[in-house]
Amino acid sequence: MNEPLQIAVVGCGYWGPNLIRNFRSHSDCVVKTVCDLNEERLNHMKGLYPEINTTLDYMDIINDDGIGAVTVATPVDLHYDLAKKCLLAGKHVFVEKPMTSSAVHSKELVEIAEQGRLTLMVGHTFIYSAPVRRIKEIVDSGELGEIYYISSRRLNLGLFQRDINVTWDLAPHDISIILFLFGRPPYSVNCQGKAHINPGIEDVTNLTLNFDNGGFATIHSSWLDPNKIREMIIVGSKKMLVYDDTEPLEKIKIYDKRVEAPPHYDDFAGFTYSYHYGDMYAPYIQQTEPLKVETRHFLDSIASGEEPITSGRDGHHVVQILEAASRSLANDGGAVIIDG
Repeated sequence: MNEPLQIAVVGCGYWGPNLIRNFRSHSDCVVKTVCDLNEERLNHMKGLYPEINTTLDYMDIINDDGIGAVTVATPVDLHYDLAKKCLLAGKHVFVEKPMTSSAVHSKELVEIAEQGRLTLMVGHTFIYSAPVRRIKEIVDSGELGEIYYISSRRLNLGLFQRDINVTWDLAPHDISIILFLFGRPPYSVNCQGKAHINPGIEDVTNLTLNFDNGGFATIHSSWLDPNKIREMIIVGSKKMLVYDDTEPLEKIKIYDKRVEAPPHYDDFAGFTYSYHYGDMYAPYIQQTEPLKVETRHFLDSIASGEEPITSGRDGHHVVQILEAASRSLANDGGAVIIDG
């Protein structure tokens, strides 16, 4: 019987403790070490899990040959340096979103992981949620028909960030879902927004993704909204789907609605649109904790050597879009073509 994989977690602020808890639930791994710059947080983790080692210096993790995989859950500007050192030390890496703060860095991490035959996975957690997986099945089945467009809103009051704007903070969730559903990255991006609270850091943005098959998607992100909204609408040629992640039970609703133009007509007066109004139904979804599914998939990918669903390459695509969005913002919303 193989020894459990030893894992380290760097960063135990907001999200790190959730990762620690979920990795500890898997019998084929052991959380050996936790690293953070805040000694109070480390003491809290030690109180919860006495068996875990704690350290203020991440090099203790890099130099520990017994640790086979590292989870990076730090602020975005630290992702590249930490992930690169771990990969060069021969360790598999799970890095939270967004993968890095630049596409040059994310591409480099992908290349290092491929050269070392190491698993590099990005924490796009929603891809592992039951509703999104069910939506993917529905889209791929053709039930909605040809996908015309996707409209997404992720709004709330706060939490304001000081190092990244609202697009970099909130939109990676929606971007990763949209790429998962479309099965391809967009070829261009438009983004407009305003900074109302902190100069130079946009707190409300509208992002448009244009795809080569004619489809497009819009993402509205805001830290300045009175309501918490987590909604995605998918409009197809046959049916329409609404995904509301704030709903406790009926997170997905499918509407048998569509509009049809007549194929032939003799004059303008004879041209009429046909509107179809059918039933609405909410498919049953077996709820599971996405992070538990995600951490399980990371361990399985390491064991099998297969590329994760949210691989480093997928993380790179998201960073490319975010970078293009920043350039578009600086150009008053002009279209930016995504390289590659």
